[in-house]
Amino acid sequence: MRESWESNAIIAVVDDDLSAREGLSSLIRSAGLQVETFASAQEFLACPGAEAPGCLVLDLELPGLSGLDLQKRMAEIGLEIPIVFLTGHGNIPASVQAMKAGAVEFLTKPVDEQVLLHAIQEAVERDRRTRQQHADVRELQDRYESLTAREQEVMQQVVSGLLNKQIAAELNITEYTVKIHRGRVMRKMHAESLADLVRMAETLGIHPAKRSART
Repeated sequence: MRESWESNAIIAVVDDDLSAREGLSSLIRSAGLQVETFASAQEFLACPGAEAPGCLVLDLELPGLSGLDLQKRMAEIGLEIPIVFLTGHGNIPASVQAMKAGAVEFLTKPVDEQVLLHAIQEAVERDRRTRQQHADVRELQDRYESLTAREQEVMQQVVSGLLNKQIAAELNITEYTVKIHRGRVMRKMHAESLADLVRMAETLGIHPAKRSART
């Protein structure tokens, strides 16, 4: 398991019980992971978010903000860290609420070590995928912003399914000029096909262009 999923991962543990924090910290470190511990939700929120992928192992019952309160607060401020909940008491309504809000797992103390490590593994992998998706979208946005205003117009028309001559009529330019712009769009966007360009446009939220009456 080592090196396949925990490389550079940082696990945050929020639990008001010192012995619980120490026990969880020791277990997580034994799996080759970095760990940071916090005694309260407020203490966790005051700490800058890590750049490395990871997850949050969160006690349900905390002084001040509860585990569910923290989950809600994280969603409000856009703090996307997968959560593995721990609780000393079976609480079905709370578990349902937590899972509906996106928690990876809801476990009862005393927790089986391998079950917890498996849940952490799943959470870290989820975080890696999310971070990679965000990075891919940012890169795609950078490519799109490298297009000139005219090239962006042509791209919008192209992904709308218009032919070059139709695009030329829409933009009041020659068909030859459309071909030039279209070629530049494909190169700058690193698109290998029209279908590839359409998928990129969908990811960027670029809507099909409205056609004028003359086309």
